[in-house]
Amino acid sequence: QVQLVESGGGLVQLGGSLRLSCSASGTIFSINVMGWYRQAPGKQRELVATITTGGSTNYADAVKGRFTISGDNAKNTVSLQMNSLKPEETAVYYCNYKHRRAYWSRQDEYWGQGTQVTVSS
Repeated sequence: QVQLVESGGGLVQLGGSLRLSCSASGTIFSINVMGWYRQAPGKQRELVATITTGGSTNYADAVKGRFTISGDNAKNTVSLQMNSLKPEETAVYYCNYKHRRAYWSRQDEYWGQGTQVTVSS
């Protein structure tokens, strides 16, 4: 079992910046993927960015060049630096964790409770 706790959400003006943080605890595998997803009212949850313990990153096209994801494997934490925020990016941002017990096994997935990000115009 893995528990995820997010922090850093809040209210920011158009063009402003926020930094989100996520801390994972429990049975953390040495190889895993952590990331951020967001869900706006009335919309599907969408991927924002992910990072592996090996350091590989993946970003949604909409946030490339503005958001940066980083991780600390020793602390089991991941952060998301969000710059030049837009009102359309108002959403609940969720931390996500995935791992495999073996290469042939299913991938386990866990979610945090989410943190609200509101971008005003």
